[in-house]
Amino acid sequence: MASTDLSAEIEQRVLELCGEFKQGITYQIIQNDMPQLKLDIIVQIINKLLATSRVDMLKKDNDILVFKLRDPGTIHRIKGAEPEEQVVYKIIEECTTSGIWAREIRAKSNLHLNTVEKVLRKLESKKLIKSFNSVMAPKKKSYLLYELEPDRSLTGGAWYSDQQFDSEFVDILNQQCCRFLEDKLSTARQVAGGPMAVCNTSYVSSKDVLKHITAIGITKVRLTIEDIETILETLVYDGKVERSIGGAGASVGGEDGGVVKLYRIVSSLLPTPNIITIPCGVCPLIKECYHVGNVTAVKCRYMKEWLNLEW
Repeated sequence: MASTDLSAEIEQRVLELCGEFKQGITYQIIQNDMPQLKLDIIVQIINKLLATSRVDMLKKDNDILVFKLRDPGTIHRIKGAEPEEQVVYKIIEECTTSGIWAREIRAKSNLHLNTVEKVLRKLESKKLIKSFNSVMAPKKKSYLLYELEPDRSLTGGAWYSDQQFDSEFVDILNQQCCRFLEDKLSTARQVAGGPMAVCNTSYVSSKDVLKHITAIGITKVRLTIEDIETILETLVYDGKVERSIGGAGASVGGEDGGVVKLYRIVSSLLPTPNIITIPCGVCPLIKECYHVGNVTAVKCRYMKEWLNLEW
């Protein structure tokens, strides 16, 4: 065996190589870096690092042994687990709330796919990790730590149920938000002070809208201010609501400081002319529409709905 000082120097260099090669190092990489070392010395050093839990040993598809650094922070959570389980756990832990697919785990760990799937089942049974399906790839399982929740961009947040967009839920929220803003406008009209006073009093903060939606109990889904502002912004784009920005001193929003988004229902002074709502103005087939053929105003179901006719 090498001297104590030389042994410590070799151990340190092996650990540095593990840090440089994130995918892990092999005996060949160590020999290329330190060609003066004999294989039996390298084996002794590696065994010592394995015994002291400073590296993990994996086996690639071609039966080549690979050594990777072990994160000391995960040891207490997976105490007594096999090396493959510890490596897979660490990879999943690094992905935090983004999750990771089994094939990505295979690529990062250099483990065979069957081994990865077996390890994932073990970790799930121990409730160390859990799986979920993202809205972008509903047929593929992603994995993350058991105590974490997947990022809202992957699950779709409150607007998705079982990886399906819940349009009915969104419509109900749209209606309830509009109704609340309409009630606020009706109350504001009873305030003396003229049109500007009515306008200013009819504004409501997104926080107040959230409180109202939560209070009426139309959903068991826990909504956030961001969720409500998403709904309110769609109403702004539809021309039903207008938005304003209040400062820290805005009393309407009831906020303690910072920028406050305020919303109010839009009440049109004049009725919208019917010619503006004609479907032909936004029809992508307008250039193909004639008095004869398959695309005609006579056969157009949108024209039928606009004219409220029964053909």
